[in-house]
Amino acid sequence: MAERNGPIVRMPLRVRYHECDQQGIVFHAHYLAYADMASFEVFKALFGSHAVLLERGVDVVVAESTVRYLAPCRFDDDLSVEPHVERLGTTSLALRYEIRRDGTLAAEVTNRYVWVDPEALRPTAPPGDVRDAFREFT
Repeated sequence: MAERNGPIVRMPLRVRYHECDQQGIVFHAHYLAYADMASFEVFKALFGSHAVLLERGVDVVVAESTVRYLAPCRFDDDLSVEPHVERLGTTSLALRYEIRRDGTLAAEVTNRYVWVDPEALRPTAPPGDVRDAFREFT
C-alpha cells in the first residue's frame, strides 16, 4: 500500500567529483538533473518503465521548475532523492523532490509537468489508472 504524502520512491545517489564547482559544492544545475533522474525512477516504480506511458499514449513535459538550496552537498556525499506528489491536476502534475544528505533536507526541487500526447505534444488528460497511481501519494 502506498504511503500517503510519503515519497513515491527513494533514489540513492552519490555525488560525483565532476558535479562540483570550484568551491567544492554541487553545481546548482545538477539538482535539476537529480530530479530528472528520480522522475524516471517514479515511472519505473508506478508503471514498470517510462516506455509504458508512451505506449498508453501519454508523456510529460516540464513546464516549470523551482529549486530551493538549503544546505551544501559535496563530492562523495550520499544523497537520497525523494519525489512527492505536490499537486495532481487534470492535465498537469507537480512533483516535489526532497534531496537529503544524512537525513538533512539539502535542496528541494519542484517540477510542474504537463501531460501531453507524445506525437502531437499537445496537452491531454492521462488515462484514469495513470492518475490513480499518482493519487495514491496525495
